[in-house]
Amino acid sequence: MRFEYPFNERVRTWIRLEYLLDRLTFFSAPGDARMHQVAFGTLFDVLDATERTDVKGGLMQDLERQKITLTNLQGHPGVDVAALDDVIDQIDVAITSLSRQGRTGQVLRENEWLTSLRGRLSVPGGGTQVDMPSFHAWQCKDVQTRCADLSKWIEPLLPLQQGIALVMRLLRDSGSQETALARQGAYQQMLGGKTYQLFRVWLDDDQGVFPEMSANKYMVWVRFSEQDGVIKPQPVDKDIPFRFALCSL
Repeated sequence: MRFEYPFNERVRTWIRLEYLLDRLTFFSAPGDARMHQVAFGTLFDVLDATERTDVKGGLMQDLERQKITLTNLQGHPGVDVAALDDVIDQIDVAITSLSRQGRTGQVLRENEWLTSLRGRLSVPGGGTQVDMPSFHAWQCKDVQTRCADLSKWIEPLLPLQQGIALVMRLLRDSGSQETALARQGAYQQMLGGKTYQLFRVWLDDDQGVFPEMSANKYMVWVRFSEQDGVIKPQPVDKDIPFRFALCSL
């Protein structure tokens, strides 16, 4: 199992959007109309998550910053030039795709039918034929037609999805795994003033615990807990071996 904790709100936003866009891709695949209703709900979650923040601008800044860092590595001994140039090309493609778009998801916000559906689905049970007969009629269309429509509505979000995937891959790859032991279920490490952006923890699936984490520029702290689905999570008082990585672009 892998768990992650962001050091700042920007990375937290990327993780949330990465999760939502992956969910959107999964539920928009060919399948039952009830799956596609979940896809709509997720699509509207993406619009909500990008409503008040300049997601595109922040993502382009991160990509530009990483491009400068990688460009400075060109010519250094031991650097795989072909692999480095390939990543820089991927960054250029992502930046170009993002720059060609206006506000994230604006074309979807201007779609009157999607806007009406967004309002109905925010009400529990609001997607029924009683409240939204046009949506029920859409759900009764054949799967190819539904998938084609979903692909059309998801397309404006693809540059965002690709840009976030690239930034998060580069960020995750920047950290090296280390082994550690949480004595009596707790672990902390001072950071010595170095700035990081993401803290990652790996556990074996059979350990039956999960980490509750916090992190800032001074230290990271992990407390392992367990839960049985009835009472709230309880801290464990046994030693827990785990692996972690501190990542920074």
